[in-house]
Amino acid sequence: MSTIGIFYGTCSGVTGKAAEQLAKLLGEDNCDLYNMEEDFTDFDDMLKYDYLIFGCSTWGSGEVQNDWRDPMLDLENEKPDFTGKTIALFGAGDYKAHGEQFVSALGILYDKFKARGATLVGSIPTEGYTYEYSFAERDGMFVGLPFDKVNEAGKTKTRLANWVEVLKEHFPVEE
Repeated sequence: MSTIGIFYGTCSGVTGKAAEQLAKLLGEDNCDLYNMEEDFTDFDDMLKYDYLIFGCSTWGSGEVQNDWRDPMLDLENEKPDFTGKTIALFGAGDYKAHGEQFVSALGILYDKFKARGATLVGSIPTEGYTYEYSFAERDGMFVGLPFDKVNEAGKTKTRLANWVEVLKEHFPVEE
C-alpha cells in the first residue's frame, strides 16, 4: 500500500486525468488511485490512509459529481472518524458556463470532511481565476485546487505542478 490515497469521481475523464497527473507528480509509488465509481466500496478504503487527496468536479448548481453523491450521504449517516487524516481537494469547473458556482463542490467536501475531524490542506489564493461565486472560497483562498480544462486548459498543467509543491509541505513524498 502506498502512503497517499487519491480518490476521484469523473464523468468526462477530466478529473481522472488530473488525478493521474497528480500521482505522477507526487510519485506513482507514493499514491494509490481510486475511481469512486469503479473502486470505492466504503470508507474503510479511505481510512487506511493518513494522507488523502479527493478529486471532484462541480455539477448543476454547485453540486458534487455523481460518483460522490452516495458517499456524501453515507458520510452523514455513518459518521466515520477522519481525525488524524490529512486531506487535500482538487476539482474541475467551468467559469464561463458555471461561474456562479465555480468549483463549489470542493467547498462541500471541505465542510463535510472537516466536520468528520480531518485536517484539510492545500488551499490556494483565488488570484488569477475568473468566476462570479464559489462555495469553495474562504477568506480569499480556494479550499483546494480548482482548474478549468474547458476555458483555461493551458493553465492546468502548471496549476497542478504548483499545487503539488504546496502539498509536499504536508504530505510525506519520497522522490
